[in-house]
Amino acid sequence: MFDLAGRVAIVTGGNGGIGLGMARGLARAGARVVVAARNEAKSKDAVKELEALGPGARAVTTDVTDEASVGRLIRATLDAFDRLDILVNNAGTNIRKPPHEVTLAEWREVLDTNLTSAYLGSHAAYPALKATGRGKIINVGSMMSILGAGFAPAYAASKSGIVQFTRAGASAWARDNIQVNAVLPGWIDTALTRRARQEIAGLHERVLQRTPAGRWGAIDDMEGIAVFLASPASDFVTGTAIPVDGGFSIQG
Repeated sequence: MFDLAGRVAIVTGGNGGIGLGMARGLARAGARVVVAARNEAKSKDAVKELEALGPGARAVTTDVTDEASVGRLIRATLDAFDRLDILVNNAGTNIRKPPHEVTLAEWREVLDTNLTSAYLGSHAAYPALKATGRGKIINVGSMMSILGAGFAPAYAASKSGIVQFTRAGASAWARDNIQVNAVLPGWIDTALTRRARQEIAGLHERVLQRTPAGRWGAIDDMEGIAVFLASPASDFVTGTAIPVDGGFSIQG
């Protein structure tokens, strides 16, 4: 039910943080993984790690905000593995400022990286996913898809958009047996959230206080949800947005 042997996955931003955690889970379950990211050195390190866990991996240097670059990613994957079964739209960025301080260029940078990239990836991957007859798309949102964030308005808007884009894709592509779901990570210990702790005083303590699990998440916590949503176990699950946040979002 959770076996991904013979399947091929692309993970954007898969060379670190949440993306690498999800890629690890897919590799352990038997999938060959393509890491799509801009930092070639980090991607090479990620590929070595994934090759030790699973049947194979490779890196394709990609700008997820550029349509031509995303198209090359899909073609490179098909050239290498002759199929594509799973797309994880994970690449993301954040600029932490209140709304009145965010410039238009910053707004566009965050929206393009977090939301437009998911459209570009899904749009380009659709024919290959349809051809398998069992495609899976996993879009990475955030707890800020459902909670307010005065310090990150562009990020929150982009991640809320991810949920609605997920629902649209799920509805449109169910007839092609493509399931489209979103994952909403909470406060996961990554390079991005470590920077947040430096920028937002008292954040670490507030997260621990609000999270029923009593800890920050680790990237390893993203492995299981990735495998579930990529595997036959979720064949009748589509259009969902599943929090992985230790209970943070259920608190009043």
